[in-house]
Amino acid sequence: MNYFIAFLTAFLIVYLLIPQLKKFAIKIDFVDKPTSRKIHKNPVPGLAGIAIFLGFIVTYLFFNGGINSKSIALLIGSLMILSIGIIDDWFKTKRKEFPALPKFIVQMGAAVVAYQSGMVFYGFTNPITHEYVLLPVILQFILTVTWIFGVTTVINFIDGLDGLAGGISAISAVTLFIVALAKGQVNSAMMAIILTGVLIGYLRYNKQPAQIYMGDAGATFIGYILGVIALDGAFKQATVLSLLIPILALGVPIFDNIFVVIKRFLEGKSVYKADRSQVHYRLLSAGLNQKQVVTFLCLVNFCMGLISIILLLLKV
Repeated sequence: MNYFIAFLTAFLIVYLLIPQLKKFAIKIDFVDKPTSRKIHKNPVPGLAGIAIFLGFIVTYLFFNGGINSKSIALLIGSLMILSIGIIDDWFKTKRKEFPALPKFIVQMGAAVVAYQSGMVFYGFTNPITHEYVLLPVILQFILTVTWIFGVTTVINFIDGLDGLAGGISAISAVTLFIVALAKGQVNSAMMAIILTGVLIGYLRYNKQPAQIYMGDAGATFIGYILGVIALDGAFKQATVLSLLIPILALGVPIFDNIFVVIKRFLEGKSVYKADRSQVHYRLLSAGLNQKQVVTFLCLVNFCMGLISIILLLLKV
């Protein structure tokens, strides 16, 4: 019952806040203006990230029993991600590019904050001997920070069509919720169901044609939280094969962006430089419309989520 109430609370906060943020964004001209690369033809308000942040944090603090070391770290890291994202989004409203280095430093810093609070990938269980393999501290640090930063980035990269990032993230959050429930991990299950409520509330206003965007602020925040949920849940006591569970749960953005990063690197382009190499743009070029692309990619991510749950049930 607590999970349902938390879901409903998060949903309602976002659902009720977004119309007010939409009006405010229009008033201060915080709108995403059309460019040759973007799909939308009219300016769209871009402050939904604030509603997403508040919906998650307020609900989590209430249902998690208030302030503790992990919740403080989550709040600090989330504020870092949200703040730099809003600055980046503000630059975009002026048709300017915010430098990549400050974003990289802040996002890496937020990942370090999570690591310092104890959200760490410590190791894995050997499936043959059933012994726990504890990784060296330096490797724990590198893998933890890389994972959180990576998921933060890939959700942002996939945010290119109305409803796409929100839909895929919601499917991933539900998958991680099921995994956490099966493993008896109450905290990560609570985070996952709250994030699901937040995303459903957002999608009410982001389905095509979108009334509002979450921008880099919202997309990177969602990625950050998904990364933390996986560390706090799916990665705990995982065997070698079950390490695939959180990776598959986020399959579409992870595998697509591995392709994009390699492609940009080989072409000598900046990894952060926006272009049309993501899978959703390639599918549009192949002749699908926006709704077809979003539906197809969400179905693919749903199938990957099912595979991850099957791996969990097989206890491999």
